[in-house]
Amino acid sequence: MDVIPSHDVALWLIDAIDDLLEWFGLGRDAIIEELVYVIAIVAIALLIGWVLRFIIVFVVQRVVVLKRFEIGKELIAQKVFTRVSHIIPPIIILIFIPFAFNSSDALILKIVNGIVTIYLAVTVGIAINAFSAFIWNHYDNHRNDKNHPLRGVLNVAKGVVWIVVTIVTISSLLGKSPMVLLTGLGAFAAALMLVFRDSILGFVAGIQLSQNDMLRVGDWIVVPPTMANGIVEDVSLTVVKVRNWDNTIVMVPPYTLVSTSFQNWRGMIESGVRLMSRSVIVDNNSVRCCDPSFLEMIRGKYPQLTDFIGSVKWYRSGVATINGSMETNLGVFRAYMCDYLINHPMISNDWQILVNLLNITNVGSPLQIYCYVKTTDWTEFEAVQSEIMEHVISVAPQFQLSIYNAIAGDDINAIK
Repeated sequence: MDVIPSHDVALWLIDAIDDLLEWFGLGRDAIIEELVYVIAIVAIALLIGWVLRFIIVFVVQRVVVLKRFEIGKELIAQKVFTRVSHIIPPIIILIFIPFAFNSSDALILKIVNGIVTIYLAVTVGIAINAFSAFIWNHYDNHRNDKNHPLRGVLNVAKGVVWIVVTIVTISSLLGKSPMVLLTGLGAFAAALMLVFRDSILGFVAGIQLSQNDMLRVGDWIVVPPTMANGIVEDVSLTVVKVRNWDNTIVMVPPYTLVSTSFQNWRGMIESGVRLMSRSVIVDNNSVRCCDPSFLEMIRGKYPQLTDFIGSVKWYRSGVATINGSMETNLGVFRAYMCDYLINHPMISNDWQILVNLLNITNVGSPLQIYCYVKTTDWTEFEAVQSEIMEHVISVAPQFQLSIYNAIAGDDINAIK
C-alpha cells in the first residue's frame, strides 16, 4: 500500500497481509490488499467485541455476587451489558478501516464506512433501548406502587430512538447530512401523522390515563361500547389488554377509554366491601295492619325487636340503624331485616344499611335489601348475598307476608 499507517498495530497488520499475499503468490495488488485488510479488521473487531463482552459480563457478575447489588442483578437478568457491548465491534472497525486504503476518496472506503456507520447506529439504538427498558422495569417493579400504565411511554421512547436510527441510516446510504433529510420530511408530515395516528393517540391517551390515575394494571374495568369486562393485564402504546372473566382477551385502544366512559372497580376493591342491592316482590294482598296479637307474637318469636316495637321513634338517622314501622306487618319485617343485617358478621356497619320499598308495581311492592358485604371476593360475596336472600324468602311467612310468584301450570290445575 502507498499509505503509511500511523498506528503500530495497523502497520503490523498491513505487513502481515503483504507477507501472506506474497506467500500465496498474489503479489502486492492494492485492491486485494484492501479487501483482505477489511475482512481481517472485521474478523478481529468481532473477536475483540466477543472477548470484551465475555470479560465485562463475567467481571460484572462476579462483582454483583460479591457486593450483592440488586441493580446489578437486574442489569444482568435483562442482559443490558451484553446488548451495550455490541457497540464495540463497529467502533474498532471504524478506527482501523481507514488504514487499508490509499485515499480517503476510495469507493470501497465509502461503502465500508457507510455499512459500518449503519451497523454502529443500530447497535447504539439497541444499547439505548436496553437502558430504557431497564430503567422502566426498575421503576415499574420498585417505584410504581399505583401500577400506572407507563409502558406506552417506554414504547414511544423506543420508537423515537429507532426513528433517529432510521434517519441516520438513510442519510448514510444517501451520503447526505441527517438535517437535510429531516428538512425534506417536513413535506411528508401529514402522511406521517396519518400513518402513526393510532400511536400518537395512544401515547396522548396513555399520559392522560396515567396523569389522572384513571387506569392501572390489575384494575377490573368494564367498557360498555366493547366486550371488555375483566382485569387489565397490560397497557401499551396502542392497546389496553383486558382478560375477561371467561378468559377471553379483549384489546381496547387507549384513546377509546379517554374518549368514552368506562367503569373502574378499583374503588370497590380498595374499600374492602362490595355493594349488595337486591330486591324481592312482596304480594300486596299479604300486607295488613298490625294488631296487638300480631305484635305479641312477634315479640315472642323475635325478642330482639321488643325495644323497637315499644319505641315511639320510628325514624332513625344513621348508616346502620333499625328503620321500620309498627303500622303494618311489612313495616315490622323491615325492622327485623335491618336488625338481621346489622348483626350479620359479613355485613359492614360502617356503610349504609337500608331495607326499603321501591316503586309499587302491578305485581306487588319491591322490598330492597341495600348493604355492603365485607368482602370483594366474587365467590364469597355471592354466597353471602344468596344466604341473605334465602333468609328473606324463608322468614317472610313468619310475618304473614307472601313473596310474589307468578302462577305456574300446577297452580292453575290446582285452581281447577
